[in-house]
Amino acid sequence: MSIANQPLLKLENITKRFKELTAVNGVNLEVSLGEKLVIIGPSGSGKSTLLRAINLLEEIEEGTISFEGREVGYVMRGGKRHPDRPQAISALRAEIGMVFQHFHLFPHMTVLGNVMEGPMTVQRKSAEEARTIALDILEKVGLADKRDVFPATLSGGQKQRVAIARALAMRPKLMLFDEPTSALDPELVGEVFDTIHTLADEGMTMIIVTHHMGFARELADRVIFMESGNFLAQGTPEELFSIAQDNERIRGFLNRLL
Repeated sequence: MSIANQPLLKLENITKRFKELTAVNGVNLEVSLGEKLVIIGPSGSGKSTLLRAINLLEEIEEGTISFEGREVGYVMRGGKRHPDRPQAISALRAEIGMVFQHFHLFPHMTVLGNVMEGPMTVQRKSAEEARTIALDILEKVGLADKRDVFPATLSGGQKQRVAIARALAMRPKLMLFDEPTSALDPELVGEVFDTIHTLADEGMTMIIVTHHMGFARELADRVIFMESGNFLAQGTPEELFSIAQDNERIRGFLNRLL
C-alpha cells in the first residue's frame, strides 16, 4: 500500500482491561486522512478509554497502534510489551491532539500563556514563535480578545475553546475530542461545536465521542456505536440511524437521547 493510500490511524486488536473488566475488547479501526469519525454509545462502553489508548494515556494489554504507517507507542523487550521512550510518546502526542470533558487549563497562566506552553516546552519553539502561533489560533477560535485574561474569568464554553486552541497549537494531524461539551451548560454547547465545525471544514482529521446525536448526524463521515468494549455497528450517519430501526439495543439508546 502506498503512503498516500495508508490510513492515518490504524488500530489492530486493541484490548484494554481494568482487572476483571475488559473496557476495550479487540477493537480494529482505520481512520483516513480528513475523516470525521463520531463514536456513540452508553456510558461505560469503552469510548473514552479507547481515545485515551490512542493518545497513549492508557496502556493497552494487546494490539497495535499505527500512525502514518508506522507502529507507535510500544516496544518489545524480552518478549514483553513496554511503553516507548517518554520522548517518543511526547512527540506522538504532539501529532495527536486531545480535548477532554474538563478543560485542564493552567489557572496561573493567561489564555495566551496556556496556548503558548506546548510549543515552547514540548517543541522547543522560541517565545516569539510560540506567541505568533498562539495568537493565530486564538483568532481562529474567536478568543483573540481574551488573550491576556486568566481562565477563572472565562465561561465554560470559552475555557473549552482555549483547550481546543492549546491542542491546535501543537499543529496535530489528528484531533481526539472526548465529550467536549458534557461539562457545559446547554447554551454554551453551540460555540464549541461551531469551533469543531470550523476545523472539520478545514480538513482536520478527528475522532469525536459525543452524546449529541444532531451533531453526529451533521458532522460525521462515519458513526460507530460502541457497547461493552465492542463496535456493535457502524456506517454513515444515514446508515447507522437506519440500522437503529432494526436493532433494539441501538434504537433504545437513541430514543433516550433524541
